Amino acid sequence: MLKIYLDTSTDTCVLRINDHEYMRHGQKDLAEKIFSFIRDKLQENHADWQDITEITFFSGPGSFTGLRIGAAIVNTLADQLQIPLYDHHGVKHRIIIPDYGRPANISAPKK
Repeated sequence: MLKIYLDTSTDTCVLRINDHEYMRHGQKDLAEKIFSFIRDKLQENHADWQDITEITFFSGPGSFTGLRIGAAIVNTLADQLQIPLYDHHGVKHRIIIPDYGRPANISAPKK
């Protein structure tokens, strides 16, 4: 049984694989590097994607971009691996919707 926890809400990405915790600093390249970070840590634990049995995600509040990237990752993994997905409160979800802690600041389209 391999449970993972992912928190992408700050500049430090936190990944827990069972009882092991790993941190990755910097969000500038998070979207580009997050899958290889998770894969590398799974390999360090002699595991692969298919070994994951459950995912917990810190759904916010926090960084708009970080939470969107993290939610996309956990939603995709849970769907493709057909495994349970929980928020950090322990509530099971079909998909995670990030909680930004405030309304998203989205600029109006330019004409």
